[in-house]
Amino acid sequence: MTQSAAAPTQASSFGAAALKIRDVQASAVSFPVAAGDSVTLGVGRAVKRDAVIVKVTTECGLTGYGESHHCRAHTTVAHFINTALRDAVLGRDAGDTTGIWDLVYRRQLVGMGLGTGCVVAMSGLDMALWDIRGKAAGQPLYRLLGGSGRAVPAYAGGVALGWQPPAELVEEAGKHVAAGYRAVKLRLGDTWRRDITRAEAVRETLGEDVTILADANGAYTLEDARQVIPALDRLRVGWLEEPFPAHDYRHYELARAFGNVPFAAGENHYTRFEFTRLVEGRVAAILQPDLSKTGGITETLRIAGLASSYRLPIHLHTSMTGLNMAASVQVLSALDNGGYFEADVSRRNRFRDELVSEPFRVDAQGMVRPLEAPGIGVEVDEAFIKAHPAIEGPAYV
Repeated sequence: MTQSAAAPTQASSFGAAALKIRDVQASAVSFPVAAGDSVTLGVGRAVKRDAVIVKVTTECGLTGYGESHHCRAHTTVAHFINTALRDAVLGRDAGDTTGIWDLVYRRQLVGMGLGTGCVVAMSGLDMALWDIRGKAAGQPLYRLLGGSGRAVPAYAGGVALGWQPPAELVEEAGKHVAAGYRAVKLRLGDTWRRDITRAEAVRETLGEDVTILADANGAYTLEDARQVIPALDRLRVGWLEEPFPAHDYRHYELARAFGNVPFAAGENHYTRFEFTRLVEGRVAAILQPDLSKTGGITETLRIAGLASSYRLPIHLHTSMTGLNMAASVQVLSALDNGGYFEADVSRRNRFRDELVSEPFRVDAQGMVRPLEAPGIGVEVDEAFIKAHPAIEGPAYV
């Protein structure tokens, strides 16, 4: 593996000149999902995994890594980073995360509106810059953000717990509870009757001590929600995530009258500007920005500040690779309103298990702690990136 953490004893030697950005390289990577590992959920059946890995190199040789969400267009996202964003930031101080964010916002985003492609691209770049900042300081990211390394509650999520028969779903959920998780997230968005049956089976088997969360992946109609929400209330489900498409605000408003389960949203909202509407419009009580999608760590901190002023918690959505997962624990541990970490419990995720060193570990109480190595805290295997070039085509069918 390529070591991605600078030794703390070297931290004092990195000034602004040494941290000038020498190169930016984004790689679109993929691997196929075996039929036995595939999961069906509201966005389709997973047939491959895609990701975009961003590597930033400084004049002194420090490297930082980040993840941009693939957005079902991983080669396009990578190409945008390697052209427009790379040219914009070469020679800039990698430690100037706020200045670089503002530069990209004004030079690229303003002309495109709140363009998803640009925000996602800059998210991975920003994460890599924070990784460099931590390595230059010889500190884990949570310390740079003012945190103490507190433990964070985790739930079993990721591309898992999908539309399988109730008995199989119960078995899978039970394994995660046995591993220490005190909360699991079910994938809804099938038919409302089957969704209720699955949720009932999990609640009956796991009992009242396990928190059940639910995610419909934007697949519901208003009538579906009218049928499901009272059942979720009865089953004491903690939240219903994205019952409708992200920007269908009118449906969220109407569906609030169907019951009491809180709505969760945010993984498909970008920058503090869209989150302002979520918060002020009372669209969602559970906010789920994704470090790889919403504008990176820099912008997520702003969103967290907005949420804190309304006494709302931040439950980060996690993306494809261990880079995002490790960074998410770092950020959550430092926030005053940090909530759940979404732990990826996919049956086989090579981006979690092989691309990077271990990104997180859940203890017997269902908690995770941030890594202590400088920066994000993981090592990245460059050979894995080279051995897994992009596979074209849809990731879900």
